[in-house]
Amino acid sequence: MNKCIYVVEDNPNIREIIEFLLVEEFYEVKACQNSKAFWREMNVQLPDMVILDIVLPDGNGIDICTALKENVKTRRIPVMMMSANNYLNTVKAKCAAEDFINKPFDLNDFAQRVAQFLAN
Repeated sequence: MNKCIYVVEDNPNIREIIEFLLVEEFYEVKACQNSKAFWREMNVQLPDMVILDIVLPDGNGIDICTALKENVKTRRIPVMMMSANNYLNTVKAKCAAEDFINKPFDLNDFAQRVAQFLAN
């Protein structure tokens, strides 16, 4: 069974590129444009990994990450935070995500990072 990744990204172009890349790597992908869609999906199925944009139209990725890491059912799900802004050190201090990546990012590096978290 393929590993499932939730991608939460409001920019449709970036969301589609990430989804395409991950599907090509044989992952099941649920692409969400906002936090409301993400939480709706979380009620259906827990993913093997979550990739979160920091700035969302109806909230932010830091709050989602915090909620995931504080919940006993979801705290072990690896979270990768993405941002187009260069304030990831500030984000690292506010959230317990396993990885952080700046946009734009190298697609090969991105795919390699995801694979490392889902290798087991």
